[in-house]
Amino acid sequence: IAVAFDRNVEIVGFITRIRIMTAQVEFNAAAAQTRSGQTPINRFISSDDTDSFRSALPNRVARNERVQQIQSGREVFQKLLTATLLAPMIVVALMLPLVVIVSLLLVALAMTPAVVNLVAARRFPLLQRRQGAGWWQGLLWSLACTAGALLALVGSLPLWFVPPLVLVLPPLIWGWLTYRVFAFDVLAAHATAEERRIILRRRHWPLLMMGVVCGFLGAAPSLLWALSAATLIFAPLLAVLSVWLYTLVFTFAACWFAHYALADLQRLRGEPIEAEALTQALVPPLPLAPPL
Repeated sequence: IAVAFDRNVEIVGFITRIRIMTAQVEFNAAAAQTRSGQTPINRFISSDDTDSFRSALPNRVARNERVQQIQSGREVFQKLLTATLLAPMIVVALMLPLVVIVSLLLVALAMTPAVVNLVAARRFPLLQRRQGAGWWQGLLWSLACTAGALLALVGSLPLWFVPPLVLVLPPLIWGWLTYRVFAFDVLAAHATAEERRIILRRRHWPLLMMGVVCGFLGAAPSLLWALSAATLIFAPLLAVLSVWLYTLVFTFAACWFAHYALADLQRLRGEPIEAEALTQALVPPLPLAPPL
């Protein structure tokens, strides 16, 4: 610095001290424009890192690979599950009609006579037993009706692939079979063959509707198998439960048919016109005496 001011002042600047300070770092720095992309792994500090010496990711959404692997594994599992459960489902579908038929025939042969005797003793104690058919005739009648029901089931199989008809056709067939079997069995011990034919002819539609209602009730246990394929795991338990439900439904049908048919038989015998016609049909006319 000049001592005397000769109209000129000279100021010399120099560094007397250097202090070290930390740099300012951005926590979420922008990536470069060339081949930029977000790293496919989790970071400790959120940032967009870029490696210009690395090729671009073949799958820019890296997490999508995990989703595709999960979907592929699920498809493989579903195919294996379908192939594994297809055979048991076919067996169950074929066994259900047989279970229904066997349950119906067992109830008709073993329980229907006891049900008819109970109904007759409590409600129709004065109704005369005329033994219009034996047990072997009832068995042959039931087997013939069962064969007709099986033929109807086999003939209607192509229609089962139509969604509404698969819920209607089997109950209708079971209803027809229930009507034919129980209407014969409940009248076998009390009605004659002629009385049975008259009742079945004039009460055809009411008896058929009763059978159809019982057929739809009998189809209800089949819904247990239609809930899910997982029900095959509990197949032994569901089979026992289904047989019990079928037996319960057909026992109810036997009681219903016994009350209705025996009441109509009692009314038939009380009608003078029908009683006279039956008497003429059952009792042969006496031969005329030869003229003197």
